[in-house]
Amino acid sequence: MASTAPISDSNPALAAQAALLALPVTEERRMADAIRVLAMDAVQKANSGHPGMPMGMADAATALWSRMLKYDAADPTWPDRDRFVLSAGHGSMLLYALLHLSGHAGMSMDDIRNFRQLHSVTAGHPERGEHPAIEMTTGPLGQGISTAVGMALAERHLAARFGKSLVDHRTWVIASDGDLQEGISHEAASLAGHYRLDKLCVLWDDNGISIDGGTELSFTEDVLKRFQAYGWAVKRVNGHSPSALLGAMGYALRSRKPTLIACRTIIGFAAPKKAGTAGSHGAPLGAEEIAGARAAMGWNHPPFDIPEDIKAAWEKAGSRGGGARRSWLKRLARHPQKAEFERAMAGRLPEGWADALNAHRAAIAESKPKIGTRIASQQALNALVPSVPEMIGGSADLTGSNNTDVKGIPAMRPGDYAGRYIHWGVREHGMAAAMNGMALHGGIIPYSGTFLIFADYLRPSLRLAALMGTRAIHVLTHDSIGLGEDGPTHQPVEILASLRCMPNTFLFRPADAMETAECWEMALRRADGPSVLALSRQALPALRSDAGENRSARGGYVIAEADGARQATLIATGSEVSLAITAQALLREEGIAVAVVSLPCWELFAQQSAEYQAETLGAAPRVGIEAAVRFGWDSLIGADGIFIGMTGFGASAPADKLFEHFGITPAAVVAAVKKRVA
Repeated sequence: MASTAPISDSNPALAAQAALLALPVTEERRMADAIRVLAMDAVQKANSGHPGMPMGMADAATALWSRMLKYDAADPTWPDRDRFVLSAGHGSMLLYALLHLSGHAGMSMDDIRNFRQLHSVTAGHPERGEHPAIEMTTGPLGQGISTAVGMALAERHLAARFGKSLVDHRTWVIASDGDLQEGISHEAASLAGHYRLDKLCVLWDDNGISIDGGTELSFTEDVLKRFQAYGWAVKRVNGHSPSALLGAMGYALRSRKPTLIACRTIIGFAAPKKAGTAGSHGAPLGAEEIAGARAAMGWNHPPFDIPEDIKAAWEKAGSRGGGARRSWLKRLARHPQKAEFERAMAGRLPEGWADALNAHRAAIAESKPKIGTRIASQQALNALVPSVPEMIGGSADLTGSNNTDVKGIPAMRPGDYAGRYIHWGVREHGMAAAMNGMALHGGIIPYSGTFLIFADYLRPSLRLAALMGTRAIHVLTHDSIGLGEDGPTHQPVEILASLRCMPNTFLFRPADAMETAECWEMALRRADGPSVLALSRQALPALRSDAGENRSARGGYVIAEADGARQATLIATGSEVSLAITAQALLREEGIAVAVVSLPCWELFAQQSAEYQAETLGAAPRVGIEAAVRFGWDSLIGADGIFIGMTGFGASAPADKLFEHFGITPAAVVAAVKKRVA
């Protein structure tokens, strides 16, 4: 059961702290104290931040970074390094102190002094890209531990592909009570146990304190038994005892399961009054408390001043992995897969990867299939996956509906990680976080599927992918009322708009098999953020027979120009493009000339020149057509533009009946245009 620390003047944590501080001061303790003073001082100077966790976990972090973690401060992107994830990202000063003290370039004392300031690399929460040794952006609790599961899974797969001489490292996580309470961590921990990810170890900061007070307010389950039930090995240790911590980490090295180490710690360790209380969690300690902590530790140095002997000890720890890295470089130099390994880890697509896809597009132009775009997506994957060995697919228990599997591609299984398809189970959020981890690790391009309506179940991880610029591809099928009888709970009328407003996220909604193949090409080419393919359940007619230029690459284009001067422009996405084509023909019979624009990716269209956008959309009245809500469409059609779509939730009925019921029909388009141009 999680430990608790009553918040009162008689806080027993203070007595335990006094006993620990009375022990002989070792080099390890002084190294940990250096973390504590930097955390206190930086938060105090910024007048903002979370000093308690770094102070409490300083001993565990010191044991890990000085004795266990495989890294070299001289090369923080060395591919075979251990990955370290600070899931408890609010305690970011722990990571920044570790990077500074261990000698990482680009994390100077001036950077520490500039904590939480504009343009500083030491942001309030760790941000990927601000420093090369920050493996991922953390802060939303549960994301770090869940993303780390994907990193560990990536390591196992790449070891199966390239061998242990190139890939043999671990993933370490520091997590908080809050991380373990968030629902996503339950999904991810279950996955890790199922896949027996024995190179994953989580150090749980079991300090018994949350923002509201003691964790007993809301958190009373036996966490170790829970993780044992998931299939993890577990240990509980004194989080301030280097020998106990190292013993538990050694146990993790030998374990054939993922390992959770519950580190019993005192939050805000060394603070004379606030240690063991919520008062040290998320606010500066104050000058008096900091002075008392310095006295308790015997730290007689001014703010941001680290003694030379402690600097030297930490820099020795930071260079400890130099020999291992140099040995690895020698193995890489003579490895027969050297070029392929470097290409995959750099995220470069193989030579000729698009050849099979181009042949597939030519076949589409010839056969003009009438199929759902989810089926067209699977056909595109049949061309792509054998040509791009980094692509690893999956589904949240909807393989037969998402059509994300590829014939001849085996699944990954516990203990057998060579497969390239993952059965994620009904765990959309854990799946998306693990996909981020696989992509962040390098060497893998993950894609996975669920229904578009369940984008809300994975949205926080998708948002982090967008924030980090992570290449992850989400195949989200059953994209409208066109899914039919499953009804309004499954009909995502508002999801397209909500995804389009997320920065750095590309949403593709193709209109037929040709556009689907084109959109897959663009999603795969995109290396600086996530892509979403919104795909239909219902069959859609082939609209194009040209297999040359990838017209979807511009995001939008005129798929059918008007016969003469435009009197209106019909703009549609996905399944509604064919509806617009039918409406165009009906209007032509009545002497009204309209063009049809297909807009499969608004984000790509927004990147085109103003001239191209104006030419494509035209100056005539514009009609937006989409089986979803209007939100966002006014940027294209104007506030006075016509919109044919949804105004509320859907209903349960066959798809054709629903389109008729909600007035999303060629006849409705014709009537609206005639009314406007009359």
